[in-house]
Amino acid sequence: MDRIDSAILKLLAADARAAVSQVAAQVGLSQSACTRRIQGLEASGHITGYGARLGHRRLGFRITALVDITLGTQVEEDLAKFERAVAEIDGVVECALVSGGQDYRLKVLAQDLDDYERLHREHLGRLPGVVTINSSFVLRAVPTRSEADALFARAG
Repeated sequence: MDRIDSAILKLLAADARAAVSQVAAQVGLSQSACTRRIQGLEASGHITGYGARLGHRRLGFRITALVDITLGTQVEEDLAKFERAVAEIDGVVECALVSGGQDYRLKVLAQDLDDYERLHREHLGRLPGVVTINSSFVLRAVPTRSEADALFARAG
């Protein structure tokens, strides 16, 4: 991957709907050469998909909870069972196996506190192997750098 590939990734991360002709002009390539580069980035796994960033508050999801979960064991089969169960819960938008005092951190979106309480009671509290659940609620999301800007800050 060279500086042109990095530039293409930054442009597509900022606007996945950008026309190839726009991207090509900005990185100094022909449209066909840019198309080949993009296809190569997709094939190599540097681009894993395209999507829209949704305004979850506008869609009625006003609560974001960060949920730390500790399991009773670290046996691979138990971790896999937990992960499969988490993947089935509507409202869980991220799940990460983490280091530290807890085993997993989930990001959960809910319409309101009643909806979160229902998710906790009906789903989170019934996940296999759970010993503790600690929920924190996001009061305000602070704007930060984009993923592409953070990844390519040193690329110049």
